[in-house]
Amino acid sequence: MSQNKYRRVFTIVIDSLGVGALEDAAAYGDAGTDTLGHIAERVPGLKIPNLQKLGMANLHPLKGIPPAERPLGYYMKLREASAGKDTMTGHWEMMGLHVTKPFRTFTEHGFPPELLEELSRRTGRKIIGNKSASGTEILEELAEEEIATGHMIVYTSADSVLQICGNEETFGLEELYRCCQIARELTLRDEWKVGRVIARPYVGRKKGEFKRTANRHDYALKPFGRTALNVLKDAGLSVISVGKIYDIFDGEGLTESNKSQSSVHGMEQTLEIARRDFDGLCYVNLVDFDALWGHRRNPEGYGRELEAFDEKLGELLPLLKKEDLLLVTADHGNDPTHTGTDHTREKVPLLAYSPSMEGYGLLEEGSSFGAVGATIVDNFGLEMPEGTVGSSILGKLL
Repeated sequence: MSQNKYRRVFTIVIDSLGVGALEDAAAYGDAGTDTLGHIAERVPGLKIPNLQKLGMANLHPLKGIPPAERPLGYYMKLREASAGKDTMTGHWEMMGLHVTKPFRTFTEHGFPPELLEELSRRTGRKIIGNKSASGTEILEELAEEEIATGHMIVYTSADSVLQICGNEETFGLEELYRCCQIARELTLRDEWKVGRVIARPYVGRKKGEFKRTANRHDYALKPFGRTALNVLKDAGLSVISVGKIYDIFDGEGLTESNKSQSSVHGMEQTLEIARRDFDGLCYVNLVDFDALWGHRRNPEGYGRELEAFDEKLGELLPLLKKEDLLLVTADHGNDPTHTGTDHTREKVPLLAYSPSMEGYGLLEEGSSFGAVGATIVDNFGLEMPEGTVGSSILGKLL
């Protein structure tokens, strides 16, 4: 192995861990946001020793967390080149795609009447809900009505999604999937275009008993071009996903997919993968930071989730070999001290570490998240697809 070549690359996305507002954040209503910095301020005694060792506090001042005297590797901030601040945009850009038209979100006012009228006409069902809500809350509020009437619960979140609930016994899985396929077709129109339509099946007959099942199905947009993942797969390398990565890329460019029940479970899956022998990429998304704490504006919960992640990170580091590269990054911000419940337009961290590294320190800020995919592809001696964004930092990782 040459000094800058790695057999295995582990890329972990701490979903929504922004590190300060982008220069254009005010245009998105996000001036002054700083997800990680504000969490450190609001959670006294926050303990993230492994992120600290990787240089996180050297990269970004954190209250109560001193910089490491000798960080383990390199660290930098990445700016988002694409328009938007959602999960798909962030991940797609990470793997080389420049998204110029943001996916639509309907968080504040729900979906427009024209869309719902067409969806109701095509499915033959009256629609209830039509607001931003958590999946468990919407079931407690409306599932009994859906069971009694056959109406269809439609709701969204702060992400670019249209979600439909259906009771597996009374609504039926096939009917739920049929309705979601119709919704996917309708939301391909530019004015209604969402990143994903999600079927949310559940069981139970009354409040307090409703539970979502594992028969969820995502109807995602396929990436509009080839990404770093396609390049790796086409070259015969393993491209192993953990968490939401399969849904975000609609399976494109992956050789193996692992669904996670939580962010801690996702890290446990990553630990198991690290004990295996493979050549290629393990690409991990840890969504609980965003879904459970960022959107719900809970800095304390976010801080505890970070501490739980950091413990698992401490278990992963000793499993890494000299021919392994670890990249820790994020896909957008979600400052839990900010107004509203939406994502926030922020820079993201990129921490790079390998046991074979001899150097360390701050690297120049990157102009796009695409540095991640470009570096991985460069590592394997391959070329990014034409028209993609991102510059490799591989030659700087000494």
